[in-house]
Amino acid sequence: MSSFGTLFRVTTYGESHCASVGAIIDGCPPGLALSAQDVQSQLSRRRPGQSNLTTPRDEKDLVHLQSGIEHGVTLGTPIGLLVKNEDQRPKDYSETDLYPRPSHADYTYLQKYGVKASSGGGRSSARETIGRVAAGAIAEKYLRQAHGIQIVAFVSSVGKVHLPSSRAPSASTASNVDEEDDEAEDALSPEFRALLEKVTREEVDRFPTRCPHPETSDRMIKRIIRAKEANDSIGGTVTCVIRNVPPGLGEPVFDKFEAKLAHAMLSIPATKAFEIGSGFRGTEVPGSKHNDPYVRRENGNLGTTTNWSGGVQGGITNGEDIYFRIGFKSPATISQEQETAQYDGTPGTLAARGRHDPCVVPRAVPIVEAMAALVVMDELLIQNARRSCQLTASTQGYPTSAREHNGRMQIHSVK
Repeated sequence: MSSFGTLFRVTTYGESHCASVGAIIDGCPPGLALSAQDVQSQLSRRRPGQSNLTTPRDEKDLVHLQSGIEHGVTLGTPIGLLVKNEDQRPKDYSETDLYPRPSHADYTYLQKYGVKASSGGGRSSARETIGRVAAGAIAEKYLRQAHGIQIVAFVSSVGKVHLPSSRAPSASTASNVDEEDDEAEDALSPEFRALLEKVTREEVDRFPTRCPHPETSDRMIKRIIRAKEANDSIGGTVTCVIRNVPPGLGEPVFDKFEAKLAHAMLSIPATKAFEIGSGFRGTEVPGSKHNDPYVRRENGNLGTTTNWSGGVQGGITNGEDIYFRIGFKSPATISQEQETAQYDGTPGTLAARGRHDPCVVPRAVPIVEAMAALVVMDELLIQNARRSCQLTASTQGYPTSAREHNGRMQIHSVK
C-alpha cells in the first residue's frame, strides 16, 4: 500500500510524470515550529541534476505546504504537501508500450493492476520518494529537538570500490581459511567506529558521491563516470547511523525495531539487501566473541563495550548507536541496446531512452535518512503511549522482573 506508520502515518501519492507528487502526514505532534525550508533542505539533497553523476532531469523540487500548519506551527492535524513535476518528457517512454524494460517494474505492475503508467516508472519511480523525504524531514526535526536524535547516512561503496575499514575482512573470502580459528576482530574497525560516532551531513555533502573519504570518493567518481560513458549503470551501498535513540523502542515479536527498519529500507526503490549491526559478518563469529558485555556509563545507565548488535537486542533498542547498511542494485534503465521480448513474447531489441542515474546511491542518502526518521518517530510515539499508562510501584526506576514488580506493588498496597 501507499501508507507507512502507525501513529506517525505517511501516505505518498503521485507518479513520475503526473502533475505533482507529495504526501499526507497524520500524527505529527502539535506545536512544532515548521517552515517549508525545514523540508526543502532534504528535498534539495535528493533532487536530480545535482552533478554529472546524476540524471540530468531538471527538477527544482520546491515543496508547497498545504495544510496542518498555521503561523509556522504544526496544528496536530494532517499535514499536506506537494511538489510539482515540471521537467516531464513522456515521449521518452513510448517504447514501453511494446517492451517491458528488463529488471524494471513495467511487467509486474501490468500483471498486478491490469494497467500501468505509460511514461516513466509510475509509482515504481524514485520520484515517489519525494513524499517520503519531505515527511522524514518533519519527523527528524521533532526527533532532533525533543530527543537530540541524529541521523546521518553516507555512501559506503560503489561497485567494487569500498570505503576502507567499513567492515573487518570476512574469513570466508580469505585464501587461507582456518575453519578452527575462532579469533575475531570487532565487526567494525576503530576507524569506522569513529566515523559512525562523529560524521556529519556537512562532511558527507562535501563530496558529490556522498562518501566522506576523499580518496575513495575520487575512485567512486571514476567508476560512476565509466558506467555513464558506457550507457550503463552501477550499484552500491549506503550506511546509516542513528545516534541518541533511547532504549525501549520496538514492538516484539512481529514489529521488532530492526524488522520495521528493514521494512522501511527495502521499500525504497532499487534496494536489494539490508543488514544491521554485525550483519552477515556475525554469522562467522562464536557467541563468546559476538556478545556485547554491559558496562555502567557515566550517566548511570547501562551501555555495552562493543556494539555487534547494532543498537538493537530482542527487537528493542538498547541505547547504543544503531547502524545498518542497505544495498542498491544498478539502475535498471540504461541506454544500451538489450535483447529482450515484447509484451506478446515477440523477440526484439530495446534501447531505452529517457534520463536516468548511472548510480542511485548518492541521491539515496537523504531517502535512507528519511525512512530511518519515520521508523524512529513512529516507534517513539508508540512507546510514549505505553509509558503514559504503565503501572509502576516506584518512581525510582523500573522493577527488574515481574516478581519484583509484584513485590513492590504489595509493599505499596500495605503502606
